[in-house]
Amino acid sequence: MPKGYQKRTRNLYDPKSSEPFRISRSKIDLFHECRRCFYLDVRLGVPRTSFPAFTLNNAVDELMKREFDAHRVKGNPHPLMKTYKIDAVPLNDARMDEWRDALRRGIQYHHKQTGLIFRGGVDDIWVNKKEELIVVDYKATSKKNSEDVNIDGYWQQGYKRQVEIYQWLLRGIGEKVSSTAYFVYVNGNSDAEAFDGKLEFEVKILPHEGDTSWIDPLVLELAQCLKSEDVPKPAETCEYCGYREAAGKELQARMKKSPKKVETSTLGI
Repeated sequence: MPKGYQKRTRNLYDPKSSEPFRISRSKIDLFHECRRCFYLDVRLGVPRTSFPAFTLNNAVDELMKREFDAHRVKGNPHPLMKTYKIDAVPLNDARMDEWRDALRRGIQYHHKQTGLIFRGGVDDIWVNKKEELIVVDYKATSKKNSEDVNIDGYWQQGYKRQVEIYQWLLRGIGEKVSSTAYFVYVNGNSDAEAFDGKLEFEVKILPHEGDTSWIDPLVLELAQCLKSEDVPKPAETCEYCGYREAAGKELQARMKKSPKKVETSTLGI
């Protein structure tokens, strides 16, 4: 039986510690979204509620990696790269296993100005004739019209920040990096007459010209936030903070009216 919400007690920032603290790519994005949620998570051990893993997406990621790995070993481009006239090949480097390991290793950049270690696990890296590393991210979706698959929507802005952080990390460890990143977008066809135990996919490659100029100023603010004893204000657009505030106000109001009917342990404040 699940135990419900659990406060985290490990991997919390301690301003008194002399050990370099590790910040994942997702935590940088969390700070970009809402500084209060970031502080609650990384300083106080109260993360946002989690969601079940998208196992179908994970399966697509794993199969795409195997497919590109076959060409990585041979040193030749994947047919999709030829179709989209991308003059590159999958990078064959002993560090790829490390750089892909988002949970334990990833690309790790010790940022001297903050003393923090920033890290993130890439899906893939290609290399072009200029010996520039190209950040590649696999994405899966299901749209009836494949022409609707793009990176221009609200949620896709986070995807763009994701690959830009990877570009920043690679440059931080001294690598030569292309400003162009690619999304290998896998679209599941939902227009088939029947399922018949299989799902057909169409694959597109979408380019993105990365801009990493926003990251350095942001991580400096992130470091100051971590050291502060003051809880930051919530982002105006943060649904999580909005929910916590609304729930707390409603429960406090109910407590004043009928204190015996509201257990104090349920107050979301």
